[in-house]
Amino acid sequence: MKKTKITLIAASLLMGGTLLAACSSDNNTTASSSTAASTAASTATTASTDDVVSTASVSNQTSVIEKALSADGNWIVAVTDNMTFDKDLTVDGEFHDKGDAANDIYRKFALYSQDENRKVTAQYTITVPKLVVNSENFNIVNGVVKGDIEVNAKGFVLNGTKVEGNITFASKEIQDSATLDKEGASVTGDVKVSE
Repeated sequence: MKKTKITLIAASLLMGGTLLAACSSDNNTTASSSTAASTAASTATTASTDDVVSTASVSNQTSVIEKALSADGNWIVAVTDNMTFDKDLTVDGEFHDKGDAANDIYRKFALYSQDENRKVTAQYTITVPKLVVNSENFNIVNGVVKGDIEVNAKGFVLNGTKVEGNITFASKEIQDSATLDKEGASVTGDVKVSE
């Protein structure tokens, strides 16, 4: 019995250490495998381990990403592989940088992985009929979005991302608050204000 408890404690410590190492920079607790967890271990920006564990989501599962981008989701969401969504993907809710209400309103969707030196090692493509953005200051970083984007909130940013589709803004004011060309980002389709 004592040996079993020691083994369980050791296994728990090993798993906890692995989780903390994997989450050392804007990562989650729901990667689909240890390989995905280690690949995603340095996705996004640096934050304290406590913030990351409680406020990030990293996955290659569409259902996890859909939930993570909802109003009940997280301030940072990262994919670990190319993904195809069969239905529109909606980004809802108000979130703050690093998951801390004292910080600016900010939300990040990372379509890449990086190494421990923060060098991007892979970029991913999400294919979606439409990405509907209702969260203010939503930032898509790197990768490719294949599909249209509808933006209904101020502060939308494409950071190194290529959009293969159209972007439609709900108003001119929302369009004027957006940045679509940060770090070489581009849009192959039309950029317009909703009629």
